[in-house]
Amino acid sequence: MGGIRLNKPYVFVSRKIPEEALEKLKEVFIVSVWEEDRPVPRERLLEEAKKADGFYIMLTERIDEELLNQAKHLKAISIMAVGYDNINLPLATEKGIVVTHTPGVLSDTTADLTFALLMATARRITEANRYVLEGKWDSWGPMLMAGQDVYGATIGIIGMGRIGEAVAKRAKGFDMKILYHNRKRRIEVEEQLGAEYRSLEDLLKESDFVVLLTPLTPETEKLMGKREFSLMKSSSIFINVSRGATVDEEALYEALVQKNIWAAGLDVFREEPIPMDHPLLTLENVVVLPHIGSASISTRKRMAMMAANGLIDALNGKKPNHMVNPEVWNNGEKA
Repeated sequence: MGGIRLNKPYVFVSRKIPEEALEKLKEVFIVSVWEEDRPVPRERLLEEAKKADGFYIMLTERIDEELLNQAKHLKAISIMAVGYDNINLPLATEKGIVVTHTPGVLSDTTADLTFALLMATARRITEANRYVLEGKWDSWGPMLMAGQDVYGATIGIIGMGRIGEAVAKRAKGFDMKILYHNRKRRIEVEEQLGAEYRSLEDLLKESDFVVLLTPLTPETEKLMGKREFSLMKSSSIFINVSRGATVDEEALYEALVQKNIWAAGLDVFREEPIPMDHPLLTLENVVVLPHIGSASISTRKRMAMMAANGLIDALNGKKPNHMVNPEVWNNGEKA
């Protein structure tokens, strides 16, 4: 298509998405899709940026200054995710590009995964599974694969947003004591769920399970480092379902090896996919998942549709429901 402008807006979709969402886009746009089940090559993404009116992307695409400066026609970016730290939002906003995301729809699904990861780590589920499959189980023993109790334990949630609140609801069902740390106190969560606010330091000292659920910002990058892990109990478990860069992975590895903490369950990593020679993969007391927090079939379909609707609204001159940068609209740059 080169630089030819079309009557219909031209949209690039950076990965295969559920068919119903794709068909909805095709009803109103000229659509091109990267069909392979891996991130679109950078060169292709840059080429698409030169001609696209809209981008429908994933977390794997880096929408940086280089790309945005080439995107002469780009009016809207819709990301099929809650987070958008892969997008240079200030520059997109400066250029009047609407950015939408998919909040809310994945909160319960991600909370389910978070709690599943917590329980799998506490009760050594994947380690025990390997133990059986490798033929090591030759007798019963009173301390064989003994783990940590979840029921009645203290959970510390760092980041009491929608997902944090959903995790707290699940923790309440296990009669856990719920502590939380957040930029702002959530009085309604305290009243409804009995959650107790703590400073980060006190939360780390008191919790049996520390669950990290913050967005990635300059303030939260490497939020969990050597000092933070040193404050945790030696019997405590660390769970990360936020972003990999919120954790100093070298410090986490050292804390696990030195037994400053008991175990870790991780769904996210600084580099994804995690390299197979990464030190964390050598440890028996680490449960790792391939960033599947919201990966249920129904949730991914709802996310895909929400992202499609956001892009359709933005390119048709209607304010999307889930804009990340509403100031673009408020400044009168969109009508």
